[in-house]
Formats: sequence, C-alpha cells, structure tokens
Amino acid sequence: MNDIVNSQLPELLLELESKCKEIGFTMPSDRKIGSLLRTLITSKPNANLLELGTGIGLSLCWMVEGMDSGSRLTTIDNDAELIDIAKNYFGADQRLNLLCTDGSEWLKHYKGEKFDLIFADAWPGKYSETEIALDLLKAGGFYVIDDMTLQPNWPEGHQDNVNALLEFLETRKDLVLTRLHWSSGVIIATKRE
Repeated sequence: MNDIVNSQLPELLLELESKCKEIGFTMPSDRKIGSLLRTLITSKPNANLLELGTGIGLSLCWMVEGMDSGSRLTTIDNDAELIDIAKNYFGADQRLNLLCTDGSEWLKHYKGEKFDLIFADAWPGKYSETEIALDLLKAGGFYVIDDMTLQPNWPEGHQDNVNALLEFLETRKDLVLTRLHWSSGVIIATKRE
C-alpha cells in the first residue's frame, strides 16, 4: 500500500496547488491531511465545521468534498489576499462562511452552535485560545491539528510551543488523543461526553 497515492483527488486540488506556486505560498497543507479531513467529515452528516487557517483553500477543497448538503463550514484566516483567493474558488458554495478576521478574537466572541470538527491549522485554536476552541467542540467531535513534527520552516524555539501544546492536550480528561507520525505530524482528539 502506498499512502501517498490517492486516486480520488478533489476537483480543485491541482488548480489550487498550482496557485500556491504562482503566488509563492509556502505553507500549504499536504494531500494526506486533506484526505484524512475528508474522511472524518464524511462521518459527520449535517455537521457544523470550523477551519482555523484557510490559506488559499487547499485543505478546504478536501473538506468540502466530505460535506453533505446539510453541513456547513466556517473557515477563518487573517490574510485578506488569501481569503480573496479562496473566495474566488469557493465563494458560491452556500454551505461555507469564509471570514477574514483575527481567529483569536473570533474564538473569544463566538456564541453559536458547537462544532463537530475543528481543524486548527493556525496559531489561534492551536497555540493560543486552545481551551476556548476545545470548549466549542461537541461531544464526539474531532479536533485535528497538523504540523506537529519538526518542519524546516519552524522558527527557533517553536518546538517548545509544540511540546507545551502536546503536554496540555495529554492532561485533558475530556479528550481521547491519537498521535500520528504521518503527514506533517497529526493529532486527532475526540471529545468525550
């Protein structure tokens, strides 16, 4: 088995990967995490989903393919240029809410329905406001983070942030945690009742 080969690529994936190269976007999510997100989301019909860190929409294209017609997804990034690119590709999908805002502030002020899945691919919800994000997760919901394995673009001292996050997550009695030394290093947590 080769876990790199995936014959069921999202329709927009190649175009989005090309766009990343064109604009010099150096922080794209890889295909493995995208495929995993699509699978997890498919298990949650009529889901309320949250992505923190839209980028140009690479993970989003996988997530959208896992959604059914009754699901909805809010995706947040603080970079207006990247959100504008994502809106060009996904803006017509009525199930999506693409927001250009500070993720930390959004998390602090969100008062809506809890989420069935949170993909935290940005500082907010991962390294800051983590407790708030986890409180917004439904029982049985998935909290997914990637980039947990040393990356060449990490700033000096970032491993300390990763270690502190892992230690915090391990102390939570309301989470069942799985660490995957796969893709860029993935953590999947499921919230207990």
